[in-house]
Amino acid sequence: MNPELPPPIQLMHVMFGFAASRAIGVAAELGIADLLKDGPKSAGELSRRTNTHERSLYRVLRACASVGVFSEDEDKRFRLTPPAESLLSDVPGSLRPFVTLMTNDFQFQTWAELLYSVQTGEPAFDKVFGTSSFDYFWKNEKAGKVFNDAMSSNSAFSSAAVLEAYDFSAFSSLVDVGGGHGLLLASILKKYPKLRGILYDMPAIVEAAADLIQSHGVADRCERVGGNFFDAVPTGADAYIMKHIIHDWNDEQSVVILKHCREAMNPAGKVLVVEMVLPEGNEPSFGKFLDLQMLLYLRGCERTEAEYRQLFDQAGLELTRILPTMSPFSIIEAVRK
Repeated sequence: MNPELPPPIQLMHVMFGFAASRAIGVAAELGIADLLKDGPKSAGELSRRTNTHERSLYRVLRACASVGVFSEDEDKRFRLTPPAESLLSDVPGSLRPFVTLMTNDFQFQTWAELLYSVQTGEPAFDKVFGTSSFDYFWKNEKAGKVFNDAMSSNSAFSSAAVLEAYDFSAFSSLVDVGGGHGLLLASILKKYPKLRGILYDMPAIVEAAADLIQSHGVADRCERVGGNFFDAVPTGADAYIMKHIIHDWNDEQSVVILKHCREAMNPAGKVLVVEMVLPEGNEPSFGKFLDLQMLLYLRGCERTEAEYRQLFDQAGLELTRILPTMSPFSIIEAVRK
């Protein structure tokens, strides 16, 4: 909030945050950033390129520019700003798919039922769509593509951050638990040629990971194993890494996963959890709103350092350090107690 504004105006600005989100989402869907890559353009030119109503498009872009996404010059032409460049389709870690996901119709339908989740503690998504979010995205081709594109984009961004922040050279073997299509593990193996890895996820998922692993040139050092981390994880590795896994589950479920990793790893092994670590108190953090997303969609949550310490303690692990990365996510390291 801008403390220079009267308190009621500060609150009004916050209340229209949903409108800013949707306006930015429309710009992302239309590919406005890509159209501005070679220079500023008027709403008229952009409307012809996107088959939209000129005046209406202008109003959307003007609103975006008011929060720093695009800028409008004296000739009423729009140009890219640093935040808007994140919407370019061809930049590493592009946020365009993630913005499209977060401003999609099913998001607004779900967020409209936040009170339900507050009253019951149950995911509002299940109430709105009659099924869990995982099943919905698995069975709904259009929504599933939006979700998968966003997760792939986010994975590229966070995987690069992990690779830069953590030294894996002390390990000879690494299991990526819930590793999806293997981008994180393949990237790590490519950088550390003496390291061997196991990609562990549901059988259909690891089967689909073959091409990505092959494209990174690490197929000879990367074993793909199908299974369910609530039952067990592959044994005997030096380290077990989980990126954006623990926040999907409640404390009891998370402890089960962490205990499996503890029991499976070598005596001097390490568990690495890649998640947001929420600041205590009133410090601003968009992670506190992502935490509400987890409330609405799943039974998981984002956690503070103290909450991770408690979670690890229940699993027989000791949190040793938290490494920040260039992304919003940190690497939380733990060893056996």
